[in-house]
Amino acid sequence: MATYISHSPAETESLGETLGRAAESGLVIGLSGDLGAGKTQLVKGLARGLGIAARIHSPTFTLVNVYRGGRLTLFHLDLYRLETMEQIHSAGLDEYLRRRKQGGER
Repeated sequence: MATYISHSPAETESLGETLGRAAESGLVIGLSGDLGAGKTQLVKGLARGLGIAARIHSPTFTLVNVYRGGRLTLFHLDLYRLETMEQIHSAGLDEYLRRRKQGGER
């Protein structure tokens, strides 16, 4: 597992953009951090690297934001309030996990 250290929001977005340009179908990136740590900044960069022009925002209240229009579809999940696998299943997020196992979505 690689570790990256960012010193600014712009640097975080740039890292995300680099990852987005290299991303292949089925890639899963797990982000963990406190509120304000820069997780959504990284996702903004990922979207830009994938060629997605939509406004990116945290899915804290919706759990999932789906962004299309780029080279790959970006699924941005927020599991912040979910603590167990049962809660993840109850929220209907299995669909996104299965999608990855079946080869992703373009």
